[in-house]
Amino acid sequence: MLFYLMTLNLVHVLNEECPKTPEQPTKETFNAIKAWKHSDFLCRNYMLNGLVDSLYNVYSSFTAVRGLWEALEKKHKTEDAGTKKFIVGKFLDLKMIDSITVINQVEELQILINKIHAEGMIINEAFQVASIIEKLLPS
Repeated sequence: MLFYLMTLNLVHVLNEECPKTPEQPTKETFNAIKAWKHSDFLCRNYMLNGLVDSLYNVYSSFTAVRGLWEALEKKHKTEDAGTKKFIVGKFLDLKMIDSITVINQVEELQILINKIHAEGMIINEAFQVASIIEKLLPS
């Protein structure tokens, strides 16, 4: 969404406050405020348009685009943390079993390691080797 707002030249609304009206407003300041409010309106509605209907109803009550952005960002960062926790938990809980070939189980382990890397987490190679040895059957 951020990239899309950048291409529309609307991302400044997320970072800047609306210009304040001075004691002696000039036509230039009036136009700047009007332009900022128009950009805020566009940005808010582009963001809401990108949501599914059920989320639209939840987030449409936000009047300021910055509040909307922060609420969406907070929700998705929390979901990302949950995804990372799930993948790491799956990696740590993986056990080798006799009924499946070692090759298939190592491939599954490599897929989990790639998912961990895709989430931006780094696993030390020595830890990877030690964890694979730990997961091997005692026979």
